[in-house]
Amino acid sequence: METQAKPTILILCTGNSCRSHMAEGILRDVAGDLLDVQSAGSVHPLAIRALADIGIDISANTSKHMNEFLERDIETVITVCDNADHACPTYQGQANRHHWPFPDPAKVKGSEAEIWNAFEQVRDDIRRVFTDYGQARMKAGQALR
Repeated sequence: METQAKPTILILCTGNSCRSHMAEGILRDVAGDLLDVQSAGSVHPLAIRALADIGIDISANTSKHMNEFLERDIETVITVCDNADHACPTYQGQANRHHWPFPDPAKVKGSEAEIWNAFEQVRDDIRRVFTDYGQARMKAGQALR
């Protein structure tokens, strides 16, 4: 039996933000056995901390530009901010596109506690959406076996 490559899911976010990396870490944790999860965007230290608090390590993630993926087969593109939704190119092999925007916790002004609360809230919102998506993909993948 021929082994097929895992479908690549690309999560995009523009600007100096962190949502795509949080989503990548969560989706990889849920469905990394079935999906090749990638992201473009910046890595924020509070995003690393927020995911570490739920047992997911994204400290080795690096910032990447969405154009780095233009020559790769991308099955699904998921944008997590409006800027990425508007700037997103179509990728080779792309079959699906989703836009699930989340507020940018890196833009929150206030005390350290208020900023941290924003990161926790966005992490929890991303976790709900991407856990549901990952679980649905896992069920669909098991049904194909």
